[in-house]
Amino acid sequence: MQIPVINKSKHPLPAYETALSAGMDLRANLDEAVTLAPMQRCLIPTGLYIALPPGYEAQVRPRSGLAIKKGVTVLNAPGTIDADYRGEIGIILINLSGEPFVIQDGERVAQMVIARHEHAAWQETLSLEETDRGGGGFGHTGV
Repeated sequence: MQIPVINKSKHPLPAYETALSAGMDLRANLDEAVTLAPMQRCLIPTGLYIALPPGYEAQVRPRSGLAIKKGVTVLNAPGTIDADYRGEIGIILINLSGEPFVIQDGERVAQMVIARHEHAAWQETLSLEETDRGGGGFGHTGV
């Protein structure tokens, strides 16, 4: 699949780091470093603009290494970029650690997964098919 992209950053386009990677790393496109204090959130620009085909979305997800090593994650994970969005891709980061975290220009701060999706139509009914689980929700299977 080919996706049209405008790259207004000074960094290479997102790429798969390994042959079987599902996500491509997104880089911060900053004029100067940004310091995230503990529990602070901010919008990090990427300089990327894309045109996804109908029936696809781009999911913005945390980078696991950044999350485990620094406590920094994507706040609205996964963030969704819709096929009709043409603005700059931005990443909402939050620092969940107890230490300030400095984001440098070009740093890999999130990953993006391109995924197919369906549109659903509701069919109103008065009852639903029974299952073994039924209405069992959060923690219903025990510890």
